[in-house]
Amino acid sequence: MRSEAAPQLDGLERFASAGKGRGLRARRRFAVGELLLSCPAYAAVLTVSERGSHCDGCFARKEGLAKCGRCKQAFYCNVECQKEDWPMHKLECASMCTFGQNWQPSETVRLTARILAKQKTHPERTQSEKLLAVREFESHLDKLDNEKRELIQNDIAALHHFYSKHLDYPDNAALVVLFAQVNCNGFTIEDEELSHLGSAIFPDVALMNHSCCPNVIVTYKGTLAEVRAVREIEPGEEIFSSYIDLLYPTEDRNDRLRDSYFFSCDCRECTTKEKDKEKLEICKLNDPPSAETVKDMIKYARNVIEEFRRAKHYKSPSELLEICELSLDKMGAVFEDSNVYMLHMMYQAMGVCLYVQDWEGALCYGQKIIRPYSKHYPSYSLNVASMWLKLGRLYMTLKNRTAGVKALKRAIAIMEVAHGKDHPYISEIKKELEDH
Repeated sequence: MRSEAAPQLDGLERFASAGKGRGLRARRRFAVGELLLSCPAYAAVLTVSERGSHCDGCFARKEGLAKCGRCKQAFYCNVECQKEDWPMHKLECASMCTFGQNWQPSETVRLTARILAKQKTHPERTQSEKLLAVREFESHLDKLDNEKRELIQNDIAALHHFYSKHLDYPDNAALVVLFAQVNCNGFTIEDEELSHLGSAIFPDVALMNHSCCPNVIVTYKGTLAEVRAVREIEPGEEIFSSYIDLLYPTEDRNDRLRDSYFFSCDCRECTTKEKDKEKLEICKLNDPPSAETVKDMIKYARNVIEEFRRAKHYKSPSELLEICELSLDKMGAVFEDSNVYMLHMMYQAMGVCLYVQDWEGALCYGQKIIRPYSKHYPSYSLNVASMWLKLGRLYMTLKNRTAGVKALKRAIAIMEVAHGKDHPYISEIKKELEDH
């Protein structure tokens, strides 16, 4: 399938990528920062915690949103946004009124309900499916273990429990396939500080294969996904994005890829592992730790990361901060501060400090994180941009304008390539600079 029939995808084509299945390929040269494609969401759902601060329809962030008169739980910019979202919101509106505080389907269930509704009202291909249709998504059904199948059955049960009035359900087997497709092809929409805003399906964007050395980056303008080049791309070159956080060493990245997407990466970075030594930097001591000690500490680090992920659901901020501090103290006997496992726990500690408005504590962690981040992540990384942005805003809050301006300008420099110079987030940051 070639892209001449889709002028807004000019310069791109779907093709058979050796060893990877379907893929996206450049038919012309793209410069750094150039927009390759934009794709409206086939279906999107705003995360519950952002209701009231973002429009449920277009995801715009603004004050004074108007709430749905029935459920009082969805908020909109205006009547137009509310009317446009009603075919999707009506799936939840009455149910939220009925269940009240007990209305709690997962985001995956909410997104899947919207896909089912969309497939009924739009059986033809949509503007989001120029190159790849939702029905063509890989499900990797044959690779699902019993645990993953059980989780899908739980989601199917929740779908039946919370949605009934406005949904026609396919049979269980078809629902298993759909949930598996959503799990492999869904996108997380994040704001400029990488806070979670919601989940969505962008079919044409899902056509791209993964590399740990990506040549494009995906950002969001409301519920529109935009793909921009972060390296010069030549005609005939495959377009690669990254499906995962690239901070971690090769083994960790591939564990994540196998668990979530059922493949291992064979990109240059995964083949050479050239960044792993820096990412796993060991303390420079007169008596360096043994290989066994290092191996044990890596195992400990992975375990504490998982422990913290679970603890966030039930422990207090002070308890979470204690986990971070104790683990940093223990790992610090073997790892340098620039070691990615140290950085991970510093980042978690910074998040807790921001949550409790301990600005000095958050700044202290952020200052330790930013330089190693800039070294470990690729150029134009959203993780690095968001860290500069957080630092800039912390400096401004703490009345250090000189440092704040410098940090915010560094964030803007990355974001102008990743998001495009006309993105509302960049306008907001420039206004912050003017106001200070």
